[in-house]
Amino acid sequence: MTDFTETAEDAEARPGASRLEVKIRNPFRRVSMLDLALLTRQAATLIGAGIPLVEGLGALAEQAENPRLKAALGQVRDRVNEGTAFADALAQSGLFPELYVSMVRAGEAGGALERVLERLASYLESQVRLRNKVGSIVIYPLVMLGFATVVVGILVTVVLPQITQLLLSLDQPLPFYTRWIIALSDFVRSFWWAIAVVAAGGFFGLRKVLRTRRGREAWDRLSLRLPVVGRVVRLVAISRFTRTLATLLAGGLPITRALDAARDVADNSVLGRAIDRARESITEGQSVAQPLRASGEFPPLVTHMIEVGERSGELEAMLSKVADTYDEQVETSISRLTALLEPMLILVMVCIVIVIILATLVPLLNLTSSLG
Repeated sequence: MTDFTETAEDAEARPGASRLEVKIRNPFRRVSMLDLALLTRQAATLIGAGIPLVEGLGALAEQAENPRLKAALGQVRDRVNEGTAFADALAQSGLFPELYVSMVRAGEAGGALERVLERLASYLESQVRLRNKVGSIVIYPLVMLGFATVVVGILVTVVLPQITQLLLSLDQPLPFYTRWIIALSDFVRSFWWAIAVVAAGGFFGLRKVLRTRRGREAWDRLSLRLPVVGRVVRLVAISRFTRTLATLLAGGLPITRALDAARDVADNSVLGRAIDRARESITEGQSVAQPLRASGEFPPLVTHMIEVGERSGELEAMLSKVADTYDEQVETSISRLTALLEPMLILVMVCIVIVIILATLVPLLNLTSSLG
């Protein structure tokens, strides 16, 4: 999922933040990326069919299901009908991101609005697919973890207390693990409110830390270094960066502004520093690939393809190829990670249940054996 949650205050507090960067951090307020992708694809189709822009905007507004998007399209249509440029009307609506508006403006100026909208639609669709792939790796473990938590919670708070009374009434020495399980059950039932407060405090405390620059950098650095998961995080960030940069350059944006926007979409401060150095290198008349290679954060394939694209004048095409390659790697890596997580989560849940069952059954079996 592309994360655009940074506030304007956070972005302005960050060194080197530009106005473009501030506006692009929250581009899809109350409108999903899927809605925007469908809208852009339909707009490109209508313009390609020769339908006047005002008429096409009216048709898009009528069939839009999102109330906020419907209202915004109606405003855009009215402004265009009054003589306002399409890009300016989009900007005035306050709903469309600066990235989107800039590409439309470049398409209008170059007389290639249909082609630019098609590129935008393809880009947004690719981001939706990427977000769905990433979401698939998060949703399943969360569902399994939630199910395991409910099962263990019922065992500890409902089943165990009843068995505990029976075990204690036997007046027999209990195994150490049984005593630990009983103590855990008593603690959870007595101090569940304290556990909830600590969990909530930890969650909100972590969110606050991650909103600081140092906290975000530490988190991003850790996420890139995690075993297995770190590779997927890096692949996703590089795929976003290269896909966004290729789309913006193809849409006619200057490379420095395109790098700024692509850095924000990559959404990783560690990679972002390397991209900032690449932007500075461009302003000094040097290459993009060298700073990225020197950072050690970008794989050789990426820097080599960018270098070849710079030399041949086909940087957009090379970036698109890199993005396609990394999209495939993301899908493969996520499939493998999901396949690995499934049995691990099931095994952990089974082990917890078995421990609880053994802790309660073993004393009963021992008593039965002694009576026999």
